[in-house]
Amino acid sequence: MAEAKQQQQPPQAATAAASGVWKTVKPFANGGASGMLATCVIQPIDMVKVRIQLGEGSAATVTKKMLANEGVGSFYKGLSAGLLRQATYTTARLGSFRVLTNKAVEANDGKPLPLVQKAVIGLTAGAIGACVGSPADLALIRMQADSTLPAAQRRNYKNAFHALYRIVADEGVLALWKGAGPTVVRAMSLNMGMLASYDQSVELFRDKLGAGEVSTVLGASAVSGFFASACSLPFDYVKTQIQKMQPDATGRYPYTGSLDCALQTLKSGGPFKFYTGFPVYCVRIAPHVMMTWIFLNEIQKLEKRLGL
Repeated sequence: MAEAKQQQQPPQAATAAASGVWKTVKPFANGGASGMLATCVIQPIDMVKVRIQLGEGSAATVTKKMLANEGVGSFYKGLSAGLLRQATYTTARLGSFRVLTNKAVEANDGKPLPLVQKAVIGLTAGAIGACVGSPADLALIRMQADSTLPAAQRRNYKNAFHALYRIVADEGVLALWKGAGPTVVRAMSLNMGMLASYDQSVELFRDKLGAGEVSTVLGASAVSGFFASACSLPFDYVKTQIQKMQPDATGRYPYTGSLDCALQTLKSGGPFKFYTGFPVYCVRIAPHVMMTWIFLNEIQKLEKRLGL
């Protein structure tokens, strides 16, 4: 009997170990999956947003031009890079946010965290996610902007992995983090607005207003999307300008860095220049944020039904 009991322990220990690993990995896996699903829906709007920021006209003008000149497939150009970005960036930011939040709640005796503490955790999670996802973000921006360049300057990347390979081969490994400074700052501002406001809004809708599950998720997601957009667009504008800039005939770049780009933009166009394309940006960011939270909620419900 003792021998039989000893033989049963290894499978139980293995199951316990697997359960422990899954508990650690789950918030990261859930975050990445929800972000990738949301990206599949939002990619066409994101493509139009980038073209507007590159000065091709209004949303209607850009859409008509893309359909006429490049076809429907152009709206999904860079999708592989977008999915890779979510698999890295969103996996890291949502996973780390949930892990850090759970630790903070535990240290707070299970009580809800104050908004300031949620904001700090959101900033931290955004920085972590941006550092991990910056190479994929660079590949995505370049792939989306490629068709706007003169034929001689186009890079003609086949997919995200080809873009990463070419960047390393042509410019070196560190070039993968070109523009990482504004990317990290933009991610910190976006995630402070997105993550902190979502948790705060859930508490408001569910605990104070007595809203149901669907109303709570939709309402909190909408609030989260608005604050993510409002906080991050100026940084997103600077980041896009830095990542897509090309040297002139003498080898000089138009900007020496993020601060120079911001100052030149402020001088030439005023503060509202940073909000170029805000309606489309808001339409793109807010639904992506909302769908990320909705998909995440559905994934978590499915896992509960499956006992995971």
